[in-house]
Amino acid sequence: MLSSADLFLARAPFLKLLLPFAGGILLYMYRPVPVVGCAMGFLVSAAMVLLFRTIRGYRRLQLQWVEALLIAAVFVFLGMLITAAKDVRARGNWFQHQYRPGMYLHVTLLEQPVEKKRSYKAEAGVRHLLTHAGAETVSGRIILYFKKEPGIKRLRAGTQLIFSRKPQEIRNPGNPGAFDYKRYAFMNGITHQVYLTQKDIAVPVMQKESGVWLWLYRLRASILGILKKYIHGAKELGLAEALLIGYRDDLDKDLLQSYSDTGVVHVIAVSGMHLGLIYWLLDFLLSPLRKRRQTRWLHPVLVLGILWVFSLLAGAAASIVRAAVMFTCLLLGKQMGRSASVYNTLAASAFLLLCYNPYWLWDIGFQLSYAAVLSIVVFYKPLYHLITINNRLLDAVWQLCAVSIAAQVLTTPLSVYHFHQFPVYFLITNLLVVPVSSVVLIGELVLVLIAPVTPLAVFTGRILEGIIWWMNRMVETLSWYPFALWKGLVINIPQVLMLYIFITGAAVVCIQKQKQGLWAAALALCVIMGIRMVSFSRAMQQKQIIVYNIPRGAAVSFIRGRDQLLYADSLAIADPAVSRNVLQPAAVSYRLRSPETIETICKNDRLFFDGRPVLLVRTPLEDTVYGIADLVILSGNPRLYISDLLQRVQPRQIVIDGAVPGWKARRWQQDCDSLGIPCHQVLEKGAFVMSL
Repeated sequence: MLSSADLFLARAPFLKLLLPFAGGILLYMYRPVPVVGCAMGFLVSAAMVLLFRTIRGYRRLQLQWVEALLIAAVFVFLGMLITAAKDVRARGNWFQHQYRPGMYLHVTLLEQPVEKKRSYKAEAGVRHLLTHAGAETVSGRIILYFKKEPGIKRLRAGTQLIFSRKPQEIRNPGNPGAFDYKRYAFMNGITHQVYLTQKDIAVPVMQKESGVWLWLYRLRASILGILKKYIHGAKELGLAEALLIGYRDDLDKDLLQSYSDTGVVHVIAVSGMHLGLIYWLLDFLLSPLRKRRQTRWLHPVLVLGILWVFSLLAGAAASIVRAAVMFTCLLLGKQMGRSASVYNTLAASAFLLLCYNPYWLWDIGFQLSYAAVLSIVVFYKPLYHLITINNRLLDAVWQLCAVSIAAQVLTTPLSVYHFHQFPVYFLITNLLVVPVSSVVLIGELVLVLIAPVTPLAVFTGRILEGIIWWMNRMVETLSWYPFALWKGLVINIPQVLMLYIFITGAAVVCIQKQKQGLWAAALALCVIMGIRMVSFSRAMQQKQIIVYNIPRGAAVSFIRGRDQLLYADSLAIADPAVSRNVLQPAAVSYRLRSPETIETICKNDRLFFDGRPVLLVRTPLEDTVYGIADLVILSGNPRLYISDLLQRVQPRQIVIDGAVPGWKARRWQQDCDSLGIPCHQVLEKGAFVMSL
């Protein structure tokens, strides 16, 4: 008799291939192997599988486990090979391999420059390296930052530029618990960045490229133009753009945080819910095509074509491409009269997507998308059948509640791991926001279609603006309620795995009525509590000094146990982005309580922490002799020479924070290096952490 696991694998044979394939991707990321080695491993293991097939009779049945291991090895090496091929650093024509100082870079803008706080930003593809001897074709992607000058606004996607300024490798701020931007950029093929002014651009505008991607970008720009013309509120417009095609550059950051805090951020992230709604609309509108034999083939072609164009317009994020692949598999299977298992379709779509981009395995949208769909498939029906409701309206409400609860089951461990919080009011907000957002999405599609008819478009735009305003106001109000968000949740990967074992064991007990799952759930829960106790014990004993990496700002934390004393300058205190992206992630990572007071860095200050003298230097030094200091932190822009500093203090470690101008920080670094004094420049090396 087959076990539940055997039956599950029988329904989802692609899962047997997906697991070793994903293992190969992970293996390459943490133990990189040259492309040649990956290819040799794949060819050898594939040859051994073919050789094994020559064995006949009972002997082959006895060695089936060997064949299974060899097939697993084939897909492990296949995962490594595809990841190695996707690694831009492993390509022979990567521009960084051939670049030498003085070369000109010929790039193509992949988007229109977007206005930021201090500059314009755009992604660009590197096409050629130019020298006096000629041009060399290369590949790679970089981020261009333009100084705010009038001519930059005329640049568009497809514009080609030539400049000679040297690209700089993207660095991480290195702040504890902060977002790993360098890895995020690398997994999107971006490795370098460069800051340009109009004087740096040798050829401001050349002939423009053409192609499908440029046509899609222009179509996307025209849709954005329609939304901006007929929806006027800043917050309403930003949400409308994000909801329809995933454009977030105009989205208000505080509003986005409110949607995240209330558990409905998936409404903004274009995903399977949006594509499912569009699929339903297309299937309904194009249903007459299925009634005639001559046009029956046209129905799936049009539906899939429009779905894929919409997916590409929405940015082709992992979550929406997953939905597009699944709808493609389901629709093609329906046309051929075959109904595949949803588990197998999920595994097959994940396999295809990882073949296209193995780095999506680390994409949060990819992880949450598959976790949500699998969770709904497994838990929706058991939850829905817990309550029987005869009233149609109340039954529809209960269906939405059951879907929301089911989706939360398998996504909670991942969302807590990545975001360190849990939205307590997720059920209420999903019940209110999901239907309204569906109406808004349909309304936006109608607005795009009727845009040439100005009176109707104006009327529709006003209605949409009012509905979006009401939805935003409702989400913001709920986010202000007490206990709306459970913050400060810190779990590691072993705890995530234990949570999934606990959920699986509990599901086996509750759904399949098998008591064996109770032991697994209980053991997993004990392990989780044990890891948590060890984590809190370590947090109570920690002693750290952290000098944060804040461009143009300064902040230093003195940590003892779970308490901290925070020194910061006015910019770090006033800027909410510093608190959100720097201070709060560090506090969560170290399990810190909020500081009772924040000392303002405005002058020189000497203090003792755990018996160790620390000197904060913000202004020119007086005649005071400070003696030995375990740590000297140089901040701001004081008139100071390292030689003068050494006459008044004997530093064991010097740290130059982000408030020091770049030219002065480099000069101080050179002086320290020449004198043999350990020096850490946070803007170059990341945040400084001293464990005591």
